Amino acid sequence: MKDHGKIKVACVIGTRPEVIKMAPVIYELRRYPYYEVTLLCTAQHRELMDEMLTIFSLKPDIDLNIMKKDQSICTLTSELFAKIEPILKNKKYSLVIAQGDTTTTLVTAEVCFFNKIPFAHIEAGLRSYDFHQPFPEELNRVFTAKLATWHFAPSKEERSNLILEGIKNKRIFVSGNPVIDALYMLARNERKLPFKLPENKRVILVTIHRRENFGNPIKNIFSALNRLTEIFNDIVITYPVHPNPQVNKLAYEQLSHNSSIMLLEPLPYDAFVTLMNKSYLIMTDSGGLQEEAPALGKPVLVLRKKTERPLIIKLGLGRLVGTEIESIINNATDLLTDPMQYQAMAKHISPYGDGHAAEKIVNVISHYFLHGLQSVALRNESDQAF
Repeated sequence: MKDHGKIKVACVIGTRPEVIKMAPVIYELRRYPYYEVTLLCTAQHRELMDEMLTIFSLKPDIDLNIMKKDQSICTLTSELFAKIEPILKNKKYSLVIAQGDTTTTLVTAEVCFFNKIPFAHIEAGLRSYDFHQPFPEELNRVFTAKLATWHFAPSKEERSNLILEGIKNKRIFVSGNPVIDALYMLARNERKLPFKLPENKRVILVTIHRRENFGNPIKNIFSALNRLTEIFNDIVITYPVHPNPQVNKLAYEQLSHNSSIMLLEPLPYDAFVTLMNKSYLIMTDSGGLQEEAPALGKPVLVLRKKTERPLIIKLGLGRLVGTEIESIINNATDLLTDPMQYQAMAKHISPYGDGHAAEKIVNVISHYFLHGLQSVALRNESDQAF
């Protein structure tokens, strides 16, 4: 270490997925006595984030409580700038870490850039190459990449994306995604579900929440789900409904009459992992589930027109089916009727990590503080860590 003082690191989170993916990194940092770790929560998503903090036994050191009802992205961005900058600027952090593609992450990256604070971006390099799909996440992660000091990519695919955008290879580290660390951590022990699944039925897990699916796309998805239960009498669809009113209201209007569809409250992540394990098939417009499902050996149908995780499609672990009714029904039918197609996708392959991403990320950070930039660059180029 360059000096004998504590290395002050701020880990910034604002949403439910960020807690899941940052928790393993925070745990790993706190294993070492030379780090002083501050957990800064913006509470961009209040209730969902709080529940996840409880599951991972994390308590914010700083809580900005930024969430307001019907808050626009512009208002949220302005509020985040006003509250994050004084904290990061005045606390004299050696490093700030954030994850993913939220407004919290982008604003944190900008504040660090303006104040010349080193910034590490976890889950770097994901690309759909369409600023409107997903919206606004694609724009957030592209802009964040331009501002970050360190880039921790889930796979070599994302590293290639970053290099094509002019990011120097010595700043990019293929670490895997710590969401797989968290998934494996919780999957070891089955949690009791707060509801009873019907016996002798195949479980289809559905999640939907993307802005670009609001309106006709989500209506198409719901129509397809209703028709699937008419075609197959041996399935039950479990759907933890997102609290966003544009999703929640429509879901209950169009699906609550169907006895083969279980509309659920958002589940704690440990229970959700259990439900994933019990599922036969997963259908989602989520980003994280595209990584988690293959790691658990579950085929995944992606209910979007574009994905920033094309590796699961290339490897045959998932299908990009869009939001048209017939496409959803046809692809689900393939997997529900053809065991060979099902087994070809249910491979228990995790292209986005081996469960040791947090260890790899913290190893790089520690190597830098112990030995300096040049040593980290040489280590990266020789692939010793990865």
